[in-house]
Amino acid sequence: MSFRNASLRIARTAGASIAKRALSSAATRPALRTATKVAGVRGVKTINFGGVDEVVYERADWPREKLLEYFKNDTLALIGYGSQGYGQGLNLRDNGLNVIIGVRENGASWKAAIEDGWVPGENLFPVEEAVKKGTYVMNLLSDAAQSETWSTLEPLITEGKTLYFSHGFSPVFKDLTHVVPPKNVDVILVAPKGSGRTVRSLFKEGRGINSSYAVWNDVTGKAHEKAQALAVAVGSGYVYQTTFEREVNSDLYGERGCLMGGIHGMFLAQYDVLRENGHSPSEAFNETVEEATQSLYPLIGKYGMDYMYDACSTTARRGALDWYPIFKDALKPVFEKLYESTKNGTETKRSLDFNSQPDYREKLEKELDVIRNMEIWKVGREVRKLRPENN
Repeated sequence: MSFRNASLRIARTAGASIAKRALSSAATRPALRTATKVAGVRGVKTINFGGVDEVVYERADWPREKLLEYFKNDTLALIGYGSQGYGQGLNLRDNGLNVIIGVRENGASWKAAIEDGWVPGENLFPVEEAVKKGTYVMNLLSDAAQSETWSTLEPLITEGKTLYFSHGFSPVFKDLTHVVPPKNVDVILVAPKGSGRTVRSLFKEGRGINSSYAVWNDVTGKAHEKAQALAVAVGSGYVYQTTFEREVNSDLYGERGCLMGGIHGMFLAQYDVLRENGHSPSEAFNETVEEATQSLYPLIGKYGMDYMYDACSTTARRGALDWYPIFKDALKPVFEKLYESTKNGTETKRSLDFNSQPDYREKLEKELDVIRNMEIWKVGREVRKLRPENN
């Protein structure tokens, strides 16, 4: 495939125009329209994203000293110690805030928390005890677990507390989850755009993940400020505003589409066709996955798809220009069906029904085993061993 050496040809092929674009802020990031110093709002920026002005809050708006001052009288009770609980909890702790963990005593998460330095009776408690102690209740249980435990937790979320989510799933689909947030407390959301492991690793690197925030209830008039501050405290680099509804719809849609389900389906389809036409497993994998993830996707992430078109060979460019509209036309009806399935609650019902079954872990493991044992991913394990950094 003529994309093969795109990463090596960029400077040579793209020429002076590409070099100029790479150095141009207008070409590599959204245009900064204004940088305001509004009274009571710390240096927030209005940025033009593709013709639409949006307010963005950055980590610099909430330096550590301000976070410590803002939350000095608060106890952040983080409920659940899965992926997001792990990442957000450790980041809050490293930021010096008073955070406690609430999980089922002596369960797997309890033991994992102890391994990470949380101390029973000091900053690790059973769920109900943690909720009672917290001024902020950060509900980071799984979606199914939030539904199952809500009748127990809801009476403990009393006036004066703040209820926090990292996903709009439970309150938005309340008819299915039965999670109805109290009307007498602030209810906020911070949704990091990545796994909890990434939230943690980017924080440790001194960077920060991008996140969205939303407000469901603003009883005190400070809910927006609370969400923005907590977003930075849990490890965000910059934060933009959304709604609970838009967050859950885009999240469920995205992970089923380009982020996981859709891209996996495309990988499998391309790989299968190559294998059926006599290509070896290693060649099929390299042309489908390895080149995409190791050469092209990092460049798209850094500079954009338009940059890739400018940087690739003329043969690759012609083929991509001819075929992307065909893929778009073929796939858009699938994505429209997916979005409707997300919006009308079908995906939520499917998730709750499956994940609430007592044997769901065993069933899930069988499905995952199918993926682990696919030829494409067995080949991938061997290909990764050949990377120079692994030798």
